[in-house]
Amino acid sequence: MMELSYYPGCGLEGTSAEYDQSIRAICDALGIDLIELPDWSCCGASSAHVTSDQLAIELAARNLQIADKIGKDILVPCAACFARLKIAQKQILTKPEKLGIKLNPDIEILHLSHLLAKPEVFCLTESKVKYRLSGVKAIPYYGCLTMRPPKMLDAENYEHPTLMDDVLEVLGADVRKWSYKTDCCGGSLTMSRVDLVHKLTKDLYVAATEAGGNCIVTDCPMCQTNLDTRQEEVNQVYKTNYNMPIFFISELLGYALGVGNQNAWWKKHIVDPKPVLAGAGV
Repeated sequence: MMELSYYPGCGLEGTSAEYDQSIRAICDALGIDLIELPDWSCCGASSAHVTSDQLAIELAARNLQIADKIGKDILVPCAACFARLKIAQKQILTKPEKLGIKLNPDIEILHLSHLLAKPEVFCLTESKVKYRLSGVKAIPYYGCLTMRPPKMLDAENYEHPTLMDDVLEVLGADVRKWSYKTDCCGGSLTMSRVDLVHKLTKDLYVAATEAGGNCIVTDCPMCQTNLDTRQEEVNQVYKTNYNMPIFFISELLGYALGVGNQNAWWKKHIVDPKPVLAGAGV
């Protein structure tokens, strides 16, 4: 059994609870033991790093030091949390004396897609698929925060990532090609510049529709929430009629493996995903 530390972050305990629940379900099915960090705290995303560089580092470092005591690689499913912890870790390891913080350099910070792409996990996933998602025309959307800045996040193929694509293909989904995989959805502007958010999300809906998709699949809670909740607003502003489900990759994986309380996950969605699954013959 693989053992990992687990940092859910604030979003997965609130608006994106279905992401947390589906991750725990698939990890249990795949024999991955998640050890939630005891007494974890907010990593500071997305306000700390625009307030104080030192505050951003120290908030992330507190959680990294807890993970050090456990001594396992750490799974960080939230893209914003992943970016903040990864950047802080690299800054601390580069200048430990200046920052006055010590970390174990051997602890690896993993985003969910990184975990699912590990050869042993990928092969096990392939062997455990019960329900193939043939007919699900999936648009894999990665967003900004696990890809940029690529040198700080050690991102490979940051203009054209394929980690989720590969998993979706194993599940039997029809993965559609498009050129907006890492374009910003405007999640960080959701309160301050709604006009820009409407434009950015509309562009993604347009591109996903033109690519022939019937759903968007992401591994970022900010992206999922933003794209799921904005469609009616975009329809009103632009006189459109978008009604495209926005899945977490973990939800579709849980469905394909036949695990978890899927009805509870679907109830959290604004755009009902069940018609896409039913229409695909799943």
